[in-house]
Amino acid sequence: MSRDSTRQLSPNFKVREFACKGSDVVLLDDELVVLLQCIREHFGKPVHITSGYRTAAHNAAVGGSKSSQHLLGRAADFYVEGVDVATVAAYAETLLPSRGGIGRYPKDAAHPKRRTGWVHIDTRAGKSRWKM
Repeated sequence: MSRDSTRQLSPNFKVREFACKGSDVVLLDDELVVLLQCIREHFGKPVHITSGYRTAAHNAAVGGSKSSQHLLGRAADFYVEGVDVATVAAYAETLLPSRGGIGRYPKDAAHPKRRTGWVHIDTRAGKSRWKM
């Protein structure tokens, strides 16, 4: 981070957007950046990354899975400004139809305390889908 935080990874993303609080190291899968850039270009609206790379300590503190793709720099939780979770996840499905992880975390009646809804996307080899 101290060396590369402002490095441009794609037209709309910099290293710092994927960083874990308190860590100078950022692991990051290039394919993840490409997927997020595709989503940004498709919707034409800002993509806000709320969680990218996570250290093991941070992952445990936020209740992440012990085998989380965030630990490998292969996952991001994000929302697209002004676009609902279902619409973003449906487009992500077109990018990863037979592999990768896509999780839906809507802000709805069942989750009224969420500040915003978000989508999780990752570049795992297998296919996984869920809604929380």
